[in-house]
Formats: sequence, structure tokens, C-alpha cells
Amino acid sequence: MAYAPFDLKGKVALVTGGNSGIGLGMAEALAQAGADIVIWGTNSAKNQAAEGKLNQFGVRVLAQQVNVADEAAVVAAMAEAVVAMGRVDTVIANAGIGGGAPSFSEMSHDLWRRVLSVNLDGVFFTTREACKHMVERAKTGDPGGSIMVTSSLSAISGAPRNEAYASAKGAVITMVKAIAVEHARYGVRANAILPGWIATEMTAGAQGSDVFNERVIGRVPSRRWGQPEDFGGIAVYLASDASRYHSGDSVIIDGGYHVF
Repeated sequence: MAYAPFDLKGKVALVTGGNSGIGLGMAEALAQAGADIVIWGTNSAKNQAAEGKLNQFGVRVLAQQVNVADEAAVVAAMAEAVVAMGRVDTVIANAGIGGGAPSFSEMSHDLWRRVLSVNLDGVFFTTREACKHMVERAKTGDPGGSIMVTSSLSAISGAPRNEAYASAKGAVITMVKAIAVEHARYGVRANAILPGWIATEMTAGAQGSDVFNERVIGRVPSRRWGQPEDFGGIAVYLASDASRYHSGDSVIIDGGYHVF
């Protein structure tokens, strides 16, 4: 018999950037655990393909075309999701973009702002609207909820030529801690997830580099690239009642890279 707290039937999970990569890996696991799913993405074709994959698990699925850097779009989409699904119990602010430069000295202000608009502002808009909904529910006698933010190992390690990306990913960890403290009274938990080297579209160039695979992935104790499905377990755990006393944390999923 399965451990009952991991059963997500009756819960609704919303995943930004849920149409591919880590986001889709999380969404698939959440659906397999019984949760109804909302995914946000900017590419309608990828949204449709992801919706088709998720439908096979027999849960309700809503795919919305949303740019998380657009505050008005986030506000409207969250309200639409709540109406369509009846509630939202888990929100995973996962959408993000890369943003490397030839060097820090050559990093443009435009690049800096573009990366932060998605990776920091987008997390702020998304988690703020999620908390607003969860607090309103709590005040009607229905407390609870889980906020997750996809940060990065770059938030706590040196990321040369990626100062914009690393800065945003570091900032969201602090945001999560503040959200956790402020919203605990409403039964809302908040945690950050820090991926290491994961095989997604964002890392496609590095995946094809023999030098990178030898010098970097060769140092990962697990001896491989991480895969999107490696994030299913942590997503289900943090969305479930099994984690009801787990909040304000930063969970590293990197195959042991940071300790070697």
C-alpha cells in the first residue's frame, strides 16, 4: 500500500515553464501522483504537446500561454486557473531563461534586465499571486499550500559570465525564505530547488561539448547529466502532505556535484 500522504488526488498544481525540461518532468510526476495540472509556457505548440503528454495520466489539464515577465498576464492567468480548476494548491515558479555573456565586463544592461525580468520579476509576480489565492482560501477556513521556486546551483557557486542568471537565482532563495516565514500562519510552505547540470534545452550546447562532458560532468559523482524526471520526486514530496512541516529550505538536486 502506498504511503498515503503522497497521494495528490484532489489537489491542483500549477507549473510555470511546465511545457518542457524540469517543469514538465515535475508536472508529469505530479500528475502520476493524482494532481490536476496547470502549465504555463510562452510557446503554444509546446504547451499543446505537453498537455497531450499529461492527459494520458487521467487528470484534468489546463495549458495557458503566459509570459511570466508580464505582470498583467500573470495576474489574469492565475485568476483564470483558479476559476477553471476550482483552486490551486501548489505553485512551482520554474520558468526561466539563460543569459550568459562573453565576460562580466561585456555584459549589457539589456541582457541583465531581460534575464532578471523572467528569472526574478517573473518569480515575484507568480508567487505573489499564488500567495494571494492561498491566503484568501485560508481566511475562509481552507488553509494550506505549497510554493516551490526553481533556483540553481549557480546561486551558491561561482558562475562566470553568468552574473545576471546567478544573481536572480540567488535572490529567489531569499524571497522563498521570506515567503515561508510570512505565510506559515496560513499553512503555506515555501521552498527552493537548486538543480545542478541538467540535460534541458538551456544546456544543449554544453551537452554536445566533449570538453565540457569530460571536465564538468566527469566530476559529477553520479557520473551523468541530470534529467528532468529526476525532479519528479522532490516535486511530489513538496506538494504533498508528507512535507507539511518542511518550509524555508533550499534543496540541491545535482547528483552530488556540490560536495565533490
